[in-house]
Amino acid sequence: MAFFNLKKREIECKIVYYGPGRSGKTTNVHQIHSAFRQHLVTDLVSIDADGDQTLFLDFLAIDLGRIADCNVRVQLYTVPGQVRYSSTRKLVLREVDGIVFVADSLAARREKNLISLKDLQQNLSEYKKSIFKLPLVLQYNKRDLDGNGIPILPVMTLEKDLNSQLRVPYIEASAIRGEGVGETLKACVKLTLASLQHQMNWMKGQTGHGEKRS
Repeated sequence: MAFFNLKKREIECKIVYYGPGRSGKTTNVHQIHSAFRQHLVTDLVSIDADGDQTLFLDFLAIDLGRIADCNVRVQLYTVPGQVRYSSTRKLVLREVDGIVFVADSLAARREKNLISLKDLQQNLSEYKKSIFKLPLVLQYNKRDLDGNGIPILPVMTLEKDLNSQLRVPYIEASAIRGEGVGETLKACVKLTLASLQHQMNWMKGQTGHGEKRS
């Protein structure tokens, strides 16, 4: 959950990039690292597990929004997509405030997307969180491969597979080109800030000062 420090006028939130292995989660965060370099609190931390990375990035999202004149500090995480790292994915989701689900547009990866989304829902439920209530944005990545002789899934198919029940915002992207990366992050931060605003209003009503875990 978000951390509110009203004395420093700072709100810290956690956004996790989730999705199947090699869908582009790592590439998204690397692109964000380059785009928001001037706002970094810490440098990019990467843990490599057999080629499937877990990344952590901490920055002040000064250009992405404020709540009650407080700076928003965003911690970004990615999760390893491979099946054997299930426990790591669950651990990274602890106290998450917002989620970006990076779906692979390759037709051959259709089942992997479905398995990963189901895995996300299951892991959240173990923390007594609902995938339907958390701020969530879907990113349909690798759209740049369309027309290159590589079969990709139509957006309509991705929507039917992944978003027919969730009905959350989706963004088409090519993370490797940086296309749609900033838009995805901003969409998720916007939803997360709206959620945190409700929490902030509640906290002010309870305490009016100091700091507290929501």
